[in-house]
Amino acid sequence: MLPLEIGTPSMGGPLTTRGGLTFIAAAQDRYLRAYDLSTGKRLWQVRLPAGGNATPMTYTSPAGRQFVVIAVGGSSMFLTKRGDYVIAYALPE
Repeated sequence: MLPLEIGTPSMGGPLTTRGGLTFIAAAQDRYLRAYDLSTGKRLWQVRLPAGGNATPMTYTSPAGRQFVVIAVGGSSMFLTKRGDYVIAYALPE
């Protein structure tokens, strides 16, 4: 009913790495996605077992491998599937 275009509500923010990847999992469709910061092109996505309504985190292992981690719990507010997970994905070397 509003005369302006709006996106869908989201819960959680983006994570941008020094290498120019932006990770977002705050949408209502249970995907974690990676975008190229300079072009906006989606480079990767994975379906999560529950709603990824959180801000991703990153860490580097003692061996120098970088990981992106997401707490996946869902949201009763957004009616996404509920769960109780912490999932880590290794970035390409």
